[in-house]
Amino acid sequence: MFRILKKSIKTGVVTGQHPAAQPAEGSTPEAREKARPFRRSLAVREVDTGSCNACEMEMNALANPIYDVERFGVHIAASPRHADALVVTGPVTFNMERALHDVYKQTPDPKIVIALGDCAVNCGVFKGSYGVTGPVDRHVPVDLRIPGCPPRPAEILKALEELRASRQSTEK
Repeated sequence: MFRILKKSIKTGVVTGQHPAAQPAEGSTPEAREKARPFRRSLAVREVDTGSCNACEMEMNALANPIYDVERFGVHIAASPRHADALVVTGPVTFNMERALHDVYKQTPDPKIVIALGDCAVNCGVFKGSYGVTGPVDRHVPVDLRIPGCPPRPAEILKALEELRASRQSTEK
């Protein structure tokens, strides 16, 4: 062991210093801001109020390497207290009505509520079911509706981009 330690001390550092990175072309703050679809990051909390889970699978697909929603500044929040937006999927059932109200109250203001999928927008195939109390906008105010059964990840990204554009126009 002392032989190895002596050799290490005698040899010294054998790794070189990594050269500093050169700034890329168009790396001004204005160019970076134009490249980002969101002006600020957006923390999203997904709430399932009785869906068939197809919309949740499309939301999960947003995080895969093809769509990589995190590069646009959209993050999935584990708690409604850390979220800027609620993405609600499915029609609101009797069992999830109170939970939706609780999550809505726990989300800090200003909050955005997004109804994702036909079931959240107008109850979809569950319309008239005995366990359904109605679409999401009957229980909490909805800011954005994304129709589809289920909506594709590209459609979700497009709707989030339109939301960002409308938020920027109202902030000016």
